[in-house]
Amino acid sequence: MGHIRRTDGGSWQARYRDPTGRERARNFPRKIDAERFMNVIEAEKLRGEWVDPEAGKVTVAEFSERWFATTVALKPKTRAGYRSLLDSRILPYLGHLQLRRVDPLVVREWVAELLEAGISPSRIRQARNVIHAVFGLAQEASLIVRNPVERVKTPPLPTSERRYLTPAQVRQLAAFMPGRYDVLTYILAYTGIRFGEAAALRRSRCDVATSRLHIAESLAEVAGDLHFGSTKTHRRRAVVMPATIRDLLAEHLDTVDQRPEALVFTSPTGRPLRYSNFRNRIWRPATEAAGLHDLDVHELRHTAASLMIRAGADPKLIQTQLGHASITITYNVYGHLFPDRLDELADQLDRLILERQEGKPSHRRARDRDEGLGRSI
Repeated sequence: MGHIRRTDGGSWQARYRDPTGRERARNFPRKIDAERFMNVIEAEKLRGEWVDPEAGKVTVAEFSERWFATTVALKPKTRAGYRSLLDSRILPYLGHLQLRRVDPLVVREWVAELLEAGISPSRIRQARNVIHAVFGLAQEASLIVRNPVERVKTPPLPTSERRYLTPAQVRQLAAFMPGRYDVLTYILAYTGIRFGEAAALRRSRCDVATSRLHIAESLAEVAGDLHFGSTKTHRRRAVVMPATIRDLLAEHLDTVDQRPEALVFTSPTGRPLRYSNFRNRIWRPATEAAGLHDLDVHELRHTAASLMIRAGADPKLIQTQLGHASITITYNVYGHLFPDRLDELADQLDRLILERQEGKPSHRRARDRDEGLGRSI
């Protein structure tokens, strides 16, 4: 336990030992202030919330660099996104502040400044998640007591209408795709794999005999550089192709490099397919020609999900096909597309009722029983 003493200069000194055993002291002009401070310190020690008051003096900019150094295991594209958010949206506003000086009000003011500067709600949410991770590590390292970002909310994301193509529209789009990219269009629209997964697909992972694609890699473009790595969820999976799409792929495989490790879809010069080049030089002209203005490549993935749901696929199979980390993600993104089965539920319950009775439930029988009970009373 600590103690309080009067100093020669007339102030009151609160002395205590921190959890490491180091003796610390702090002076106050009044005895009651020293007592209150001591009560707070002892309570924090009992709750395991005490932190070194010197530790929180490190700035947000300094500690953010230490945090960023711990993200080396993440995918290059993810790290590049974090770096961009730190440099453009976080450090210019908060970097000069000491960790201990950042409280929920400061964070709320930062969010408001970003919004006033015209930053999109999506970008603000991404920045909020990054700074939340920074302060989360600071809390784990006992540099601060609480994460000031924990309960700070960001502006709601605007609701955007997803586009789901019909099979006829998919055919129309594929017809305007030059060369080999009609097959890529069908693959994206009927298997639901991501563009990066299709760009990293190799011959050896195309099992035409069983109509399976084995998804094990993804290709990402980061600051102009191409990176082959694991899939978004870091998991391998096998996806199924309809027979018609399988046959198109088989024909396509006869026209490309025959080595097992060769990429199935490449640029016109045979190099790995860059998303930026594909979108600007191939995708946009084809979608405009097909009358599908402003269609995003990712909407072929949405199309695949909608077609699988229309075909009556089990949600768990759809999750596996799309490579979602959990069935919750599948329901959150596409749950509104599943048919309303409440009427089906009512019919099933009705059948159960009729199976256990000779006829429909009778209100009259119940009323007669109640009236007979009344007469007996």
